[in-house]
Amino acid sequence: MAKDYSVFDVVGPNMIGPSSSHTAGAARLGKTASKIAGKPVKEVKFLLHGSFAETYKGHGTDKALVGGILGFNPDDARIRNSFDIAKEQGVKFEFEKVDLGDFEHPNTVKIEMILEDGSTSTVKGASIGGGNIILTEMDGLSLNFNGSRPAVILEVKDIPGAVSFVTGLLAHNNKNIEMMSTNRPAGSKYTFVTIETDNALETDILEQLKKFEVVAKAVVLDKF
Repeated sequence: MAKDYSVFDVVGPNMIGPSSSHTAGAARLGKTASKIAGKPVKEVKFLLHGSFAETYKGHGTDKALVGGILGFNPDDARIRNSFDIAKEQGVKFEFEKVDLGDFEHPNTVKIEMILEDGSTSTVKGASIGGGNIILTEMDGLSLNFNGSRPAVILEVKDIPGAVSFVTGLLAHNNKNIEMMSTNRPAGSKYTFVTIETDNALETDILEQLKKFEVVAKAVVLDKF
C-alpha cells in the first residue's frame, strides 16, 4: 500500500523539506531576522512576494519561516511542528501575499516583528538558491549582505570621528575589516555602518562597542 508523504517527510542534506530555496533558505531568513531583533518575538507577520507568495504552503515555506523565528536551524526536525510550538510559546504569526515591486527576487519575504518589550523590528531578505540568503533591508535601512563573511551593523551617532572611533577599536583588537559601508538616511541623527570582518567578533569586543556613547545599537550577523 502506498504511503502518503508530506513535504516534511523528505529530508535533504542539512535541511528539512523538499526545497533548499523554499525551506532551508526560509528558515535561515527567519532565524536571522529573530537574531537581528535581539529580543524575544511575540508577534510576526510574513509578507510574501513572488514565488514565496504562490507556493509557501505547498513547499513548507510557512513552517520554515516560523521555525526560523523560533531559532531553529534548517535541519531541525521541529520545523515540522513549528506552528504548534509557536502557539505553545505564545508567538502569534500570520502570512500575507504582497507585491514588493518588480525589482525584488521572487523568493523575497519582509518580516515584521513585534517584540516582547513592545518595540518593533523589520527585516527583508530573499532566498537565492541552495539554501543561501541575502538580506536587503533592516528596519528601513537598505542592505546587501549575503553572509559570505561575518559582519556587525552599527547605529552610530552622526558626529565627527564616531566611525573612526569604532574602526580604531577593531584595529586595536586585531580585527581586519574586509568591507565597510555607511548609510545615513535623510534627516537621521545616526549613521548606519556595516562592517564585514575576516572572523566573527568576540563577545568582549561587542560589549566594548555597546559601551561607547556614540553607538546606539550593534547587531552581529554570523556567516551564513
